[in-house]
Amino acid sequence: MLEIKVEKNGGDFSFIQEAIDAVPYEESAVIRIGEGIFNEKLFCEKKDITFVGAGIDKTVIDFDDYANEIMEDGSKRGTFRSYTAFLGGKRVTVRDMTIRNSAGDGRVVGQAVAVYADADVCLFENVEMNGCQDTLFCAPLPRAERQKNGFMGPRVMTERRLTKQYYKNCIITGDVDFIFGGADAVFDDCRIVCNDRMHGSNRMLDVMGAAGSRVAKVGAGNGGASGAGQGVAGAGKLDKDQIDVTERLVNGYVTAACGLSSDLGFVFRNCTVTGAEGCEEGSVFLGRPWREEARTVFINCVCDKSIAPERFSGWGGITKDEPQTFYGEFGTRLVDGQLVDLSSKNTWVKDVDEAMAAELSKRADEVVKACTA
Repeated sequence: MLEIKVEKNGGDFSFIQEAIDAVPYEESAVIRIGEGIFNEKLFCEKKDITFVGAGIDKTVIDFDDYANEIMEDGSKRGTFRSYTAFLGGKRVTVRDMTIRNSAGDGRVVGQAVAVYADADVCLFENVEMNGCQDTLFCAPLPRAERQKNGFMGPRVMTERRLTKQYYKNCIITGDVDFIFGGADAVFDDCRIVCNDRMHGSNRMLDVMGAAGSRVAKVGAGNGGASGAGQGVAGAGKLDKDQIDVTERLVNGYVTAACGLSSDLGFVFRNCTVTGAEGCEEGSVFLGRPWREEARTVFINCVCDKSIAPERFSGWGGITKDEPQTFYGEFGTRLVDGQLVDLSSKNTWVKDVDEAMAAELSKRADEVVKACTA
C-alpha cells in the first residue's frame, strides 16, 4: 500500500490534489495530511484511498464555490459543481479532519456542498463537515432532474448506482437540506447541528457583500454588470425551495433524502440533533423529501426543543401530505432525558415500534459491515 504525506512544509507533497493525482487507480493508498488549512477544491476517483488528518481541529480543507456563481460561459455553477471535496471511485475512507464550504448563507449564494460522497463504499470517522445549504451530499442523484441542467456536475451523465456510506463520530453542520441524497447511509454517534439563520452574527450581510464582490469579478469577465447581477440572484429574498416563511419561522431541514422505497435510506443511531445556540423552539425539521419515496429514520437519538413538533416537513409545505415516504423515530429523547412527545407529528410520519427499529438497525448494520470490512 502506498503511503503519502502532505505537509505545508516537508511532506511528499504540499497540496492534497497533487498527492491524489500521484496515486495509480489500481493502487491502494493512504494519504496523511498534516496540520493547517488547505484551501483546495479536491477531486478524487480512485479504487481504494484513505485520507487521514491530524485531527478535526488541526487539519482543515476549505473552499468556497457556490451554486449561484457565474461560470466563464455565463451559466451558473449549480449545486453539484460547488463541492469542496468530490470523493468517488470504489472505496474512500476519511478520518480526523474538517472539510468545509465557507461560501456562506444559501439565501445569497445558493447551495454550497462541502462533501460530495460518491464512492461505492464510503467511511467517514471523526470528520467535521461544515456549511450552510447542502453541506453533505450522499450520492446518488435522483433518477430525473426537475429543471434543465439541475444535475450539472461530475455525475450528470452516469447511471445511478446505490452507494453504501457510514459516518461514525462525525460533526455535521448546516441549515437547509444539509444532509441529502439517495445513498444507504448510516450515522452512528454523530453530532448534527442546524445553524441559527435568524440571529447572532451579521453573517447574512457579510455574505451578501462577499458574494457580490466575488460574482462581480466573474461577471466582469462575461460582460460586466449583467453577469454580476445574476451571480447574487435571490439576494435578500428567499428561494421557494429553501424556506417557507408563509407558515412560520423555519431555521432549516436536517435531511433531504431521495432514495427509493426499496432502499434503506438514511438511518441515524445514537446521534445528537440540535439547533445552534439561538435557534427558536420548533424551527428545525428532521427532514423533508427531496423525492416522493424518501426514507429517513432516527433511532435512540437525542434532540433539543428546536426540533419542530411535526418532526418532518413536506416538500412544498410543513403539513403537505407525503404518503409515499418512510419517515419516523424511535426512542428519541430530549437532552434532559425525557422521551419526546410525538403526538403532534405529521400524520404521514411512521409510528416506529421496537420491532421495526430493530429490523431497520439490522439492515443498517449490514451497511456498516460493508463500509468497515
